[in-house]
Amino acid sequence: MKIEAEFVDGVSGLDCAQWDALTDGSPLLSHAFLSALEQSGSVGEGSGWQPMPLVLKRDDSLLGAVPLYLKQHSYGEYVFDWSWAEAYAHHGLEYYPKLVAAVPFTPITGTRLLSHDPVLQKRMAEMLCETTQHLQLSSTHVLFPDVESAQALSGPQWLRRQGVQFRWENQGFSSFDAFLTTLSHDKRKKIRQERKKVTGAGVICRRLRGHEIGEREWDFFYKCYINTYLEHHSSPYLTQAFFHEIGQRLPGNVMMVLAERDGRYIAAALNLYDAHCLYGRYWGALAYVPNLHFELCYYQAQEFCIEQAIHFFEGGAQGEHKLARGFTARETCSFHYLTHPDFEAAVSRFLAREGADMCHYQQELDERAPYKKAD
Repeated sequence: MKIEAEFVDGVSGLDCAQWDALTDGSPLLSHAFLSALEQSGSVGEGSGWQPMPLVLKRDDSLLGAVPLYLKQHSYGEYVFDWSWAEAYAHHGLEYYPKLVAAVPFTPITGTRLLSHDPVLQKRMAEMLCETTQHLQLSSTHVLFPDVESAQALSGPQWLRRQGVQFRWENQGFSSFDAFLTTLSHDKRKKIRQERKKVTGAGVICRRLRGHEIGEREWDFFYKCYINTYLEHHSSPYLTQAFFHEIGQRLPGNVMMVLAERDGRYIAAALNLYDAHCLYGRYWGALAYVPNLHFELCYYQAQEFCIEQAIHFFEGGAQGEHKLARGFTARETCSFHYLTHPDFEAAVSRFLAREGADMCHYQQELDERAPYKKAD
């Protein structure tokens, strides 16, 4: 039977089980997560993220898909192309709208060409280029693809961009103290001091999972989430309804850390996780306590990974300070297809220079790794 390709107006209308069967199992790619973004209004009309996933079907069976969005800006992507947009505008050209294959607001590596067939993955990569041309758009961008998706995008039409993120690895530690013994003396001492200051300030931390997180906790967390954006003079991406939705739809994948003092919540951090990896996502505080950010966002999450035998903890975008907390640097990538030949050539030259700088940066970060040096 012939395979049919089409663009649909969202993930919500697709079969949940069939979509999830195409993914790598990450909750961040799940039908529940992506449809919660749509149904809560976090993406869609007025957000600058218009869902238009590409799907491949045979009869009623979903064989492949791309989480694809028509973008009117570059917010919430974590692969920064603002200077490219400015260059287009300087020459009287329109950079927006553009197409972006990504999980919105989520700088986490994962499957982007969703299929277990490499041939279909390659075909979807080609279709993204064809669609960009057909719609007369400036570009298409595939952000944070995994190895298999990256291989399908490795043709001459796509420009590869290198990036760096930080990840913590659970090496089968029996306890948090066992993890600390692998660090250099100064890093180990600093972490113990930071944790002691938090407990000394009268803060009690609790970790809640799934349905243990009640409406009160979700509402408090959202206040913290909003406050983080206000402190950085920016606007939040996600609606309050989104967090309630994932709490209901993904109870086996949500873990919240709450900080309490004098019987009142003062801060919260939200993580998503599966059997293999924990994804640090959002945090906020309504009272200042020194080192509380490190406790909620790193140490509590690392303890959770150790208790649950979760192998990796993805810390998200940026943050060299993560090195001192046991994280190490690793390479990420993105792929970019630009239709204007002169701009494609200019961006290609830029990425070659940037890539060389990234290699040097990665080497520098590796030299600053927090673990004990081998004799």
